[in-house]
Amino acid sequence: MNRVLLRRSADAVEAREYTDDGTTVEITRFSADELAGFIRERELAPVRWVWNDTTRWYPALLDAGVRVERCTDLRLTHAVLRQSPLVDRSLLADGEADGWDGLQPVTAVDPGLFPLEDPADRLDPAAEHERQQTALAASPERGRLGLLLAAESSGALVAAEMTHAGLPWRVDVHERLLTEVLGPRPRPGQRPAVLERLMGEIRAALGAPALNPDSPGELLHALQAAGLPVDDTRSWTLEQLDHPGIPVLLEYKKLSRLLQANGWAWLESWVHDGRFRSFFLPGGVVTGRWASNGGGALSVPTQVRAAAVADEGWRFVVADVAQLEPRVLAGMSADTAMAKAARSSDLYQGMVAGGAVATRAEAKVGMLGAMYGGTRGESGRMMPRLARRYPRAIGLVEEAARAGERGGVVHTLLGRGSPAPTGAWAERPVELGEPPDEGNSREERDRSRRAWGRFTRNFVVQGTGAEWTLCWLADLRNRLWRLGGTGTVSQRPHLVFFLHDEVVVHTPEHLAGDVVEEVRRAAATAGRLLFGAFPVDFPLDVAVVRSWADAG
Repeated sequence: MNRVLLRRSADAVEAREYTDDGTTVEITRFSADELAGFIRERELAPVRWVWNDTTRWYPALLDAGVRVERCTDLRLTHAVLRQSPLVDRSLLADGEADGWDGLQPVTAVDPGLFPLEDPADRLDPAAEHERQQTALAASPERGRLGLLLAAESSGALVAAEMTHAGLPWRVDVHERLLTEVLGPRPRPGQRPAVLERLMGEIRAALGAPALNPDSPGELLHALQAAGLPVDDTRSWTLEQLDHPGIPVLLEYKKLSRLLQANGWAWLESWVHDGRFRSFFLPGGVVTGRWASNGGGALSVPTQVRAAAVADEGWRFVVADVAQLEPRVLAGMSADTAMAKAARSSDLYQGMVAGGAVATRAEAKVGMLGAMYGGTRGESGRMMPRLARRYPRAIGLVEEAARAGERGGVVHTLLGRGSPAPTGAWAERPVELGEPPDEGNSREERDRSRRAWGRFTRNFVVQGTGAEWTLCWLADLRNRLWRLGGTGTVSQRPHLVFFLHDEVVVHTPEHLAGDVVEEVRRAAATAGRLLFGAFPVDFPLDVAVVRSWADAG
C-alpha cells in the first residue's frame, strides 16, 4: 500500500492512499499535530510513504518517536530518473519538471528553515509519483532501476536517523586532545601556544621576521626569497624541498588545519548534548556517493576520533569493506578470474596468488590506474598484464572511457546516469585533418576528451560501489531495528556514521556480537541483490570498540 503525503498549509496535511496499481482508496485530512499519531498507527501494517522530500518530513517524526520503515523520496528518485539513460525522460517532462529538478534538501543550517513559502509546496507529489511510476514501468531495466530508487529512498531514512541520533562525542576528551597538541585554548584573535612557537621557528628559518604563515601569498614570497624553487605552498610541493624550515612549516600547516577544521570553534558549533550531528545528503555527489552539510562529517580526521566514545554500557561496531571498488568491478563485469582473486580477504594479494602480477604493490597501482585512468608510469605498465588476466573487468572500464571520450553518457549497474559532458569538444568533435580553431586546438580538445573519459571510466565503478553500500545500509538498518526489541531508534542498535565503505553502529554492549553478525549478513545480501549468484565476496573488517579511534 502507498500513501502520498501532502502539506496543504502550515498546519494541515493530506494523506492519499493508493493500491499498487494506482487506484485511490482513501483521502484523509488532518492537522499537522496529528501526523505522528497517524503514521505510527499505520506503520503497524506494511506501507510505503510517498513524500516530496525526506528532509522535510522525517526529522519531526523522529523527534516524536516515530520510525518509518519504507518511503519513496520523490526529490531523490526524480533526480535519478531524470539522469538515467535507461528511462524515457520525456515521461517526466511537464510544467513541474524544473521545480523538481531544482528542489533542495532542508537542513538546520539553511537560513530559511521551515520557510513560509517552501518551493516544495508548489509541487504536486501525487502527480509526480504517477509520472515516475509510468517512466519506471516503461524502462527496459525497471527491475534494476526499481531497486536503485528503493535503496536511494532508504538511504534518505538512514541519513535522517543518523542526524537525529548523532554520533556520541566527548567534549572533555576532544578538548584534552586539542590542548595536548596545540596548547591551552587561546584568547580570541590569538594563536595557540604551539602554533606561536612554530611560527617563530618558521620566521627564523626563512629569514622573514614578519611572516604570517597562514597567508599563502606571504608564505610563497618568503619561500622564494629564501631561494626555494616553488610555485605554490601545497604540502605535497613543500615535502619535495630540502630546507631546515620545511619540517617545521609542514607541522604548522597540519596543526593549523586541525584548529580550523576541528578546533574549539568546531566543538561549540557542532557538538551539543554529547552528540555530533551533521546533515548527511544521499546522492549529494553525481556518482551517488553521499555528501554532508555541516561540521565536515565526511572528513573527521583520525586525530580527533578518540573523542567519539560510546555511551556507558554501549559500544561501537565499526565495519568497512576491503577494496570495495575492485570487487564491485569484478561483479558488474562478471569477470570470474577477478572474482577468484576477490575470494581473498585482500583482493590485491589474491591477484598476486593468481599470477596476474608479481607484488601486491603492483596489483594496487595497476587496479587504481584501471579504475581512475592512469595510463602512464607504473600503472600504465601494469595495464597490459591486467587486461590479459582480467579481460572482462578491464574491458568494462575501457569501454566506459571510450564512451566518455565520444561525448556519450554511461550508467552504473542499477542505472544511475552520468552527466552529459559540456564544452566545445563535446558539442562538435574535431575531425581528422581539420585545422585547429583559434584558442581551441586539437590538443586541447583531446585533453578534454581524455579527461572526460577518465571520469566516465571511474563513474561506472564508483557509482556501482555507492549502490552496493546503499543496499548494505538499507538492509542493515532494518536488521538493527529488529534486534533491539522495543524503544525508539536511539534506544536500539542504530547507525551513527557512514562514509563510502565504512559504517559505525552504536549498540548496547550485550547486543554487539549480534550486530557484528547482522553487519556481515547485510553485506552478503547487498552482494546478492546486485550480482545475483555471481560469486564475488565482500569481506569486512569489523571491530567492537568503546572509542572510534580504537577501530584502527
